[in-house]
Amino acid sequence: MTGWAWTALALYGIWLLTAFGARAVIQRRRTGDTGFRGLSGTPGSAPWWAGVLFLVALLGAVAAPAATLAGLPVLAEETPAVYTAGTATTALGIAVTLWAQGSMGSSWRVGVDQEERTALVTRGAFAHVRNPIFTAMTVTGLGLTLTVPNVLALASLIALVAAIELQVRVVEEPYLRQMHGAAHLEYAASVGRFVPGVGRLRPGVPRSRTM
Repeated sequence: MTGWAWTALALYGIWLLTAFGARAVIQRRRTGDTGFRGLSGTPGSAPWWAGVLFLVALLGAVAAPAATLAGLPVLAEETPAVYTAGTATTALGIAVTLWAQGSMGSSWRVGVDQEERTALVTRGAFAHVRNPIFTAMTVTGLGLTLTVPNVLALASLIALVAAIELQVRVVEEPYLRQMHGAAHLEYAASVGRFVPGVGRLRPGVPRSRTM
């Protein structure tokens, strides 16, 4: 199992370096800004909890394979097919993350500045789902969990999903609706939230898009 734990750590490191490190460098060269906006909301608020849960998920993704290397048992013993599927799923998630980030161009951000106005991106990956980066992050998290399926990995995945739901529904969709009005509502009515065709908003119904 230690080999799979090292594989998970390596893939996670690649994901962090490419999706955050390299992307921030590219963003800075293009715009003079890294794109990082950080936590939003007052302590205890839903946006604040979204940021905290993201941090928990990021740390948990490192802690899970590290704990297995230290002796923590996995929930599915001697199931190499599961671990292999997890590795392939993680690689897919990394690839889709980079594609979705590329689709955002100079509008890519981590977090939301309520006073900032960016373009409403509807091309590339965003033509299929409104939050493709978050979808890709979930796929990556699922893959890492399957690669090293212990309790810490499962808790990290749950924290990630909760963080994404809060960030999208409480922070980003209201922000995009406020910034882009009818254009965002029309887009949200034709494109699914995380999965193609699922979570589309009915025209004229303002409810709760993307990293």
